[in-house]
Amino acid sequence: MAKAPLRIEQLDTVLYNSNLNPMGVPESVKKALSENLDSIIRYPSEYYGDLKKSISLYSGAEEENIVLGNGLSDMLRLYCSLIIPQKALILSPTATEYERVLSIYGCEVSYYELDEEKNYVPDIKDFISGLDSSYDMIILGNPNNPTSQIISRADMELIAEVCKELEIFLIIDEMYIEFTEDYEKLTSTPLVKEFDNIAVLRSVSKFFAVPGLRLSYSIISNPSHLEMISITVAPNKISTLTAAACTAMFKDKKYIEESRSQIHTERNLIFSAMNTNKNVKLFKPYANFMLVKILKDDLSAQAIEEHCRTKGIIIRNCSNFHGLDNKYIRFCFMKPKQNDLLVNTILELL
Repeated sequence: MAKAPLRIEQLDTVLYNSNLNPMGVPESVKKALSENLDSIIRYPSEYYGDLKKSISLYSGAEEENIVLGNGLSDMLRLYCSLIIPQKALILSPTATEYERVLSIYGCEVSYYELDEEKNYVPDIKDFISGLDSSYDMIILGNPNNPTSQIISRADMELIAEVCKELEIFLIIDEMYIEFTEDYEKLTSTPLVKEFDNIAVLRSVSKFFAVPGLRLSYSIISNPSHLEMISITVAPNKISTLTAAACTAMFKDKKYIEESRSQIHTERNLIFSAMNTNKNVKLFKPYANFMLVKILKDDLSAQAIEEHCRTKGIIIRNCSNFHGLDNKYIRFCFMKPKQNDLLVNTILELL
């Protein structure tokens, strides 16, 4: 008699592939949404002054250098339409969204292959040595997805300097930077004042666990680019409720501090719990997720993915990332008991 398939209720499913903050939606957001329902009768642009001020205080960026958008993909499209790149350079592996957006604009994509033996940490001198004026654009995730590795501000400054000389526009995607230790020392936001050829991209989706609000922002100082953006971008693209909620959210110091503390603790605990197993190779994480290589010959990423699914655990099979194969998985860090279940479930197959 065939065994009935195990059914997992949606309520029991935990999305370890989403990379969202396990603390969930901030109470400040819920409060702001409920208190500003009547604002939908007005056009949203009058709320953007408060929103930009809140972002400025949170990020350290000048208000006049902040550009608002509807998610990371929207920001990438904005700068691709502005620069019209013919040839771009991205890391491999890195977020699949970069290549997808670049291809929409008919851009030729080249890859800088990260070395697994170096734990996918970019060799900055080697990276810079390969740059030339044939590139119009470079996109770097910091931290990089799915490797969870970082580039120091000093190294990013070196890259920005070379890009300036070669007239390359540098996009620095800081989607996950708030999850890192001392991210204020890592962020490239201060470089914007010095370099007019860079744009720093941020989104509220991951750290504040509000992808439905669809708010992203970029920081750029190039006057001509800012003027062109002001002319071409719709003036009311961010909703009144999103503007009100995010204005409050960036000021929620308690949520921000507790989130970073929890991720710091869980990141270290999970790495320590799995690092002694000889059947996996862990790449030390700096963001809120970790890349893992399966060393066991008869075990694939798909097999682990399916096994985890039976426990209501959804992880990321990384086989479709450029430069990776069916031996790599990625998962984010959730709440303590959930993380215990994740680790135990994966180790059952190892």
